[in-house]
Amino acid sequence: MRRASALSDAKIDLPAADLDHLRLPDLEALRRPFSTHKPRILILYGSLRQVSFSRLLAMEAKRLLEHFGAEVKVFDPSGLPLPDDAPVSHPKVQELRDLSEWSEGQVWVSPERHGTLTGIMKAQIDWIPLSIGAIRPTQGKTLAVMQVSGGSQSFNAVNAMRLLGRWMRMITIPNQSSVAKAWQEFDGNGRMKPSSYYERVVDVCEELVKFTLLTRDISGYLTDRYSERKEAAVKAVNLKAM
Repeated sequence: MRRASALSDAKIDLPAADLDHLRLPDLEALRRPFSTHKPRILILYGSLRQVSFSRLLAMEAKRLLEHFGAEVKVFDPSGLPLPDDAPVSHPKVQELRDLSEWSEGQVWVSPERHGTLTGIMKAQIDWIPLSIGAIRPTQGKTLAVMQVSGGSQSFNAVNAMRLLGRWMRMITIPNQSSVAKAWQEFDGNGRMKPSSYYERVVDVCEELVKFTLLTRDISGYLTDRYSERKEAAVKAVNLKAM
């Protein structure tokens, strides 16, 4: 059955579609009351070095996100085993999965290594499954991507993380940050210096909070899909027939 919508009254011939599972856009479903708790943001970073510029950038993002009203948690990847090299009951794996489930938005910060994100960053993402039973741990959550480089500015790591975010069914915001020659951009106290790079980090954090506030209460509706509704109906019929 189609839900009412003010957007379309056209009758289009769609012979390949199952009309019982088509849904017109529902304006009321997009106008649900906003939750009042702080946006919950998880930050992952991709380096274990003692002086880690991705960690410093992650902490700078944490301060900014808290300024914009978010509740922020940063996952320490130290001690996280390689994917498939330990059971999912491993404490660090469970910590990461619990934080991912808790979050409404995430920030991924990686150095660029060999033209892409680091293995440490990828391992964290790989431990967060696309689905656990009927639950999709990252679907509909917002995502911001940032990278640090030792040399000239590059976008290889953020581009790779965008691809992964799409694969994890996340809402990746348009803005991103790539900090070139990161060793020049932080002072002796580990704080980021004023620069155009810092301004872009501010932009990304501000935008992430806005997108999270805008989408977190309707993420279920935004990610409701025709193909999955149809598949669920077929499974229900098959189970009933057993």
